[in-house]
Amino acid sequence: MADAKVIPFDEERPRRRSPRRVRVAPPAGEPVARSVPERAQEVVQAGEGAAALGPGGRSGDWDRRIAGGLAFLRRRITGEYEVDEFGYDKELTDQVLMSLMRPLFDKYFRVEVKGIENIPKEGGALIVANHSGTLPLDGLMLQVAVHDHHPAERHLRLLAADLVFMLPVVNELARKAGHTLACSEDAQRLLEAGELVGVMPEGFKGIGKPFGERYKLQRFGRGGFVSTALLARTPIVPCSIVGAEEIYPMVGNAKTLARLLGVPYFPVTPTFPWLGPLGMVPLPTKWTIQFGEPISTEGYPAEAADDPMLMFNLTDQVREQIQHTLYRLLVQRRSVFF
Repeated sequence: MADAKVIPFDEERPRRRSPRRVRVAPPAGEPVARSVPERAQEVVQAGEGAAALGPGGRSGDWDRRIAGGLAFLRRRITGEYEVDEFGYDKELTDQVLMSLMRPLFDKYFRVEVKGIENIPKEGGALIVANHSGTLPLDGLMLQVAVHDHHPAERHLRLLAADLVFMLPVVNELARKAGHTLACSEDAQRLLEAGELVGVMPEGFKGIGKPFGERYKLQRFGRGGFVSTALLARTPIVPCSIVGAEEIYPMVGNAKTLARLLGVPYFPVTPTFPWLGPLGMVPLPTKWTIQFGEPISTEGYPAEAADDPMLMFNLTDQVREQIQHTLYRLLVQRRSVFF
């Protein structure tokens, strides 16, 4: 399989031109040898022709979908797709990964999105959200919420912990989906390039907290995300997620087993590990994701990022805004599952 072309993050992508192919006719009576890309191209052209000739309605729609799917497979086989220097594969994310996450978002968790207008239509912004749920499904649902509900269909680039990029399959999928290591350098480069960056400052303290401490925000660290936003001069958008806390109610933590496995915690829930793999199915809770009013960083001088007191105050402001919104959403919620 051909390698994908890596596009430098700060350079404009050149237009791709199809190379000319010269076909040499074989001697009479001999079969024509065709490559896999050529056979795929012929199938795609046949599908596109069927779509053009098919009647309106479902038949034509299905023909177009099949043709589009075959064209996608051809590009993957021939390597005619692009990734940026972080490993982000936009086409794969849009056509495959988002399609896999969307049923969870729409049908299973029935996520309601509020305040999407607080996310800028263009330019960089840092989205700061609470973290919970034992497994990081809240980050994935946040990514779908931004893409599917924002008028500009913007993509969210999440900052993930080191552990994510140490797991064999998860590492590759995370890179393809646009996630990168939670470090100030990567975050600043993405923000300055006009990307939406998502961060969950609670980290493992938030996602692995006991069920009895649900919706109580943990410490937000030393305000590194605030410093990054100030340096990039991008707004900070607080985000509150309700519903993720109850998908895996963590009633215990097998710390000895966690140390043996090299993970921050080993959750014990009412269904896991007692029911085996079936216990890993999340509960179908009703979610709400609300984006708050952005906090501007434009009025601060360049040296503001080195002021520890200012970092503390801004971090506390973001944390308090998220916590207040969580309490308000919980009061408004009728039920965990409806």
